[in-house]
Amino acid sequence: MGRLPPMPDISIVKTKEDAGSKSLQVTVPVDRVRAAEHKALRYFSQRARLPGFRPGKAPEAVVRRRFGEQIRQTVLEELIRESWDQALSAEALKPIAEPHIHDLKFEDGQALEFEFHVEVRPDVKLQKAKGFTVQRTVKPVTAEDVEEKLRDLAERKANWIPVEGQKPAPGQMVRLEVAPFEGENAEPGSAQPYTMVLGEGRAIPDVEERVMTLVPGETVDTDVRFPDDFPDEARRGQTRKVRIALHEVKRQELPALDDAFAREVGDFETLDALRQALRADLEGEAKAQADANVRQELLQQIYAANEVPTPPSLVNRLIKGYMQAYQIPAEQFEPFSAEFRPMAEQQVRRELVLDTLVEAEKLAATEKEIDERIATLAAARNLPPGQLYAEFEKAGRLRDLERSLTEEKAFAWLLSHSTVVDA
Repeated sequence: MGRLPPMPDISIVKTKEDAGSKSLQVTVPVDRVRAAEHKALRYFSQRARLPGFRPGKAPEAVVRRRFGEQIRQTVLEELIRESWDQALSAEALKPIAEPHIHDLKFEDGQALEFEFHVEVRPDVKLQKAKGFTVQRTVKPVTAEDVEEKLRDLAERKANWIPVEGQKPAPGQMVRLEVAPFEGENAEPGSAQPYTMVLGEGRAIPDVEERVMTLVPGETVDTDVRFPDDFPDEARRGQTRKVRIALHEVKRQELPALDDAFAREVGDFETLDALRQALRADLEGEAKAQADANVRQELLQQIYAANEVPTPPSLVNRLIKGYMQAYQIPAEQFEPFSAEFRPMAEQQVRRELVLDTLVEAEKLAATEKEIDERIATLAAARNLPPGQLYAEFEKAGRLRDLERSLTEEKAFAWLLSHSTVVDA
């Protein structure tokens, strides 16, 4: 028997691209479409259970009538997969997400046509990644810093004592209800309970001001204005009548700062021992912040020395990720984007620089390094490494751990090839 003629190639033509995305026009010839249809038809014929026919013996026309839509979907999925595999190879793509499909044309007896739109990691060429000089400045820890930290601890251990017959003041805790007036009869609606510390910005300013005119047990009907920067744009600048009922006021009673307090806070015999521990923690934080500043300054110098793009597709993708994390509605994309775009662009540059360096210098975290880090973390938690590994895997955190280790190696490489001057 002679060989079957080769299948005609799928045509893939690049129609548009920028640093972070590509559009590819795909045409699958009729012969390949027919071959895929024949394959799908045979698959359904062999597995079909149709009344009056033995398995695999139903006429093609009957199978087409019964499974027409499933056959069409199977053909489409198979040809799209083949096209994507060919595009990945032919265009040397580095996709960061699954492609989007646009302008699909799939008619009987005709070639299949559609367009891939794919977000890709840009090719970044670092002309300079060595020889930078950065300054490392560790902020000194003062006695005032230690005392402020001590006060924070005291506030967390403080008791809240009820205050009777007095108007609340900033720093005191209040329990109240607020009911907006609704309907034609202007009757107050459902009251919402709130507990807050005055002065912390938990309520709009007008509400806090009215609350501070009441004593526990009093109620007032008043107009309040929503500030111009209120999160809900529809309410900004609006005035609304509400009923405010103040139920309770409490003042904060701080514990005495003595050796007994130190023992209550932790394993410290004296207050001086607690102060020394707090100073050590603050000094550790100062060093960590100095190291973070060095890394950021080093990246800034790399950005200045190299052309690092910020493709709009990647920036917008990151902004939408921020919106999802902060539960921001999609319709607020424009104002949210205006505020967070500079931060998103900085993050895109950072990832592109580090990814380029990791690839060029082969700095990706290895399985051995991941296992060693898991073992270290497990020992600190007194857990078997296998148990912690399983927990990370179940929570989907292994990829984050791998990324963290890889970034550590990338920054270690950058610092070893630059000069760090301690101020």
